[in-house]
Amino acid sequence: MKRALDTSVVVAALDASDPDHEASRRLLLSAKLYAYGHALTETFSTLTGGALGMRLSAAAAAAILRDSVAPRLEIVHLTERELLNAYEDSTRRGIRGGAIYDYLHLVAARKAGASSLHTLNIGGFQAFHRPGDPEIVTP
Repeated sequence: MKRALDTSVVVAALDASDPDHEASRRLLLSAKLYAYGHALTETFSTLTGGALGMRLSAAAAAAILRDSVAPRLEIVHLTERELLNAYEDSTRRGIRGGAIYDYLHLVAARKAGASSLHTLNIGGFQAFHRPGDPEIVTP
């Protein structure tokens, strides 16, 4: 069974003060997981941007991603055609603005053949989830 995750799970797994830390950490350590490549960039942004009440240096955030996160993930990349198809599909799914970033995590999970996409943003993903997409679940 292939499982994918989005950035919210990665961030929670790294932030011991997050209420979902333990469940997210267990998931991240449980098996090889699939993630859209943008998840690494979003996590880097969160770690260095101060949103967690602390701000890591770029070097520290890069080291955490390289040493602790990347080895646990199979990164899924989307081609230009796959991105353009996702943008075109966004109208049918009611996706506007920043929701496209979440939708691309779902597109990548579908490309990987994942049966589930783990997120802490269930409502956001369920808004555009359709039959045949990976199941949207929490860690």
